[in-house]
Amino acid sequence: MNAGPATGRPSTKERIMSAGAELFRRQGYTGTGLKQIVAEADAPFGSVYHFFPGGKEQLGAEVVRTSGAAYGRLFTAAMDGAPDPVTGVRDFFAGAGRTLVETDYADACPIATLALEVASTNEPLRHATADVFTGWITLGTAAFTKTGIGEREARELTIALLSALEGAFVLSRALRSTEPLEVAGESVAARASALLASPAAPDTTA
Repeated sequence: MNAGPATGRPSTKERIMSAGAELFRRQGYTGTGLKQIVAEADAPFGSVYHFFPGGKEQLGAEVVRTSGAAYGRLFTAAMDGAPDPVTGVRDFFAGAGRTLVETDYADACPIATLALEVASTNEPLRHATADVFTGWITLGTAAFTKTGIGEREARELTIALLSALEGAFVLSRALRSTEPLEVAGESVAARASALLASPAAPDTTA
């Protein structure tokens, strides 16, 4: 059922995952049906249950975790490729803005639409989105801690970054403007700059 490596075409499972990720991101969970996913993936309907015996819910959870991990790597790449964390933050928000423009304001956070929708209606999927957000917080905390920011402050900075990013995505898509992302990015960059300019406060949370 999977395509061979010689074909150069993604496997059936990869196509289903990719189609599910795009449709869930753009239409939400309840607004997307399995028939639409397999049609978009050019896959037989039965292949969904072959790869995802739990059906749409299992597919949704795997899409959330896979998409979340990929987005986390974008953050890591932005931070690792910048000369300092302040520039890294600006580059990350700027990259998000470019993606919005290039996709006609369709592609924002890969899990936000689904996360908001299932928060009080589907506990397994809520857990999946919570795992992704927790992973992002851990990733960001580690990245900022490496720059000399205290662990508690680094965690708070990461949460502020994610909150600013998600809110800016909503405003940018509604306004069809990257201005909210630009403002949010500068706000988080200023906070990072201020933390770097101050000695790390002793962590008393332990």
